[in-house]
Amino acid sequence: MGVSEQPPAAPGGPAAEIAAGYAFEGAALDLGALLWDGGCHPDAPIRIPLPVLNRHGLVAGATGTGKTKTLQLIAEQLSAHGVPVFLADIKGDVSGVSAPGEDGEKVRERAAQVGQEWRATGFPCEFYGLGGTGPGIPVRATVTSFGPVLLSKVLQLNQTQEQSLGLIFHYADAKGLELVDLKDLRAVVAFLVSDTGKAELKGIGGLSTVTAGVILRSITAFEQQGAGDFFGEPEFDTSEFLRTAADGRGIVSVLELPAVQDKPQLFSTFLMWMLADLFHDLPEVGDLEKPKLVFFFDEAHLLFGGASKAFLASITQTVRLIRSKGVGVFFVTQTPKDVPSDVLAQLGNRVQHALRAFTPDDAKALKATVRTFPNSPYDLEEVLTGLGTGEAVITVLSERGAPTPVAATRLRAPESLMGPIDAAALDAAVKGSPLYGRYAEAVDRESAYEKLTAEQRAAEAAAVEAAAAEEAEKAAKAEGAGARAPRRKEEPSLAEQVVGSGIFKSLARSIGTQLGREISRSVFGTARRRR
Repeated sequence: MGVSEQPPAAPGGPAAEIAAGYAFEGAALDLGALLWDGGCHPDAPIRIPLPVLNRHGLVAGATGTGKTKTLQLIAEQLSAHGVPVFLADIKGDVSGVSAPGEDGEKVRERAAQVGQEWRATGFPCEFYGLGGTGPGIPVRATVTSFGPVLLSKVLQLNQTQEQSLGLIFHYADAKGLELVDLKDLRAVVAFLVSDTGKAELKGIGGLSTVTAGVILRSITAFEQQGAGDFFGEPEFDTSEFLRTAADGRGIVSVLELPAVQDKPQLFSTFLMWMLADLFHDLPEVGDLEKPKLVFFFDEAHLLFGGASKAFLASITQTVRLIRSKGVGVFFVTQTPKDVPSDVLAQLGNRVQHALRAFTPDDAKALKATVRTFPNSPYDLEEVLTGLGTGEAVITVLSERGAPTPVAATRLRAPESLMGPIDAAALDAAVKGSPLYGRYAEAVDRESAYEKLTAEQRAAEAAAVEAAAAEEAEKAAKAEGAGARAPRRKEEPSLAEQVVGSGIFKSLARSIGTQLGREISRSVFGTARRRR
């Protein structure tokens, strides 16, 4: 059945059964009104129960069909119910949720069609950026907080390399060498494959030069994705995403990502760390009256496209388990096939906007999408290709956890601004945040790199001092004894002992000096050319 516009009639038959499936008793979000037999029925509202929003969901549809406005609609209603929201804003077009919407003929017309009492309303927002890239409060993490397992997944290391990275972290922890940023990790790796450093891990397996080279190359490639600025301090506390405003509304945290949309590995890294950090810290709560937090990952194909198997496995496990922590996850993308099947199977709430069937591949994707929906009185292939902007096919979980009937729906209009706020307003919002002073300025305190460099300098100073003392001693002996006494083979001088010692050789190779750079380059397999 199509959804072409005709004067609405009172719903009956299958339409009445569909409408009854959305007549929930508890708190719910209003998505829109039922479309049936060519008409929109404002007396048949389509809703989603607030308690099931931690059961995860999908918002999908072709470009220009209204996906972003749908997530904006859901986010602002969650905020109104006191639920904090996280939005990953790839294109930079959802910052308008912080500002009241603009009244107009189209907005009034849509509100009348769906029975909505529309009021221009802005919602409390915080804006973030990855490591200070682009607008927003900088979000940073330390290498230590990632840990060897998560970092190995990000660096796409194999099992042996992951175990070696675990040894590196173990050594750094035991020796008080804090791994804050990537230069700290590189310095420790370089030290552990030096002559003296090798002995440090000998009793527990050691670190091969080949494995160290793989790890260092992976770190370099990761930095080229823009991850260097992301690692550092002050480290962001992910519990900031769980805050509510003074008036009780949930704060909408908007991660501004336009500046890094071409660096999906960096984006993926942040998500892995953030979800793992939240999962680690949040207690098990089971099913609540409302979620503690709801994530929206816009443009999810950038999240999953080209991702490693380890990353996909991590996301799948996190989505499966984080529900019991009271956190809901919604993926926003073009077609359901953009989301791995293991993840898609866990998404109980579906908002499917229009799909196109211009090519054989489009037609195949359309048929695959239809098969993912429950049985329905609609001809879903016809409906999905005939939906207008701001219309969608919806099925959610009921209060009992069972799927609701499939409902073609005309969606409500967001009450916040449907577009980005201007750059000046965004900058003012960022700098006016109470979090700005806490996270804006990067701090480079003493950590592994600085400690190893300081030890190297101390050894160099000791060598210079010893050499000077040795020269003075020789001069005194020569003046006192003259040249008459037969010379004998002398023991190595203090300076020679210091310079020839293993610790001096090791420290001379530390990252941060020219010698250190040469050694690290040889580990990379790109030795300096001879001239």
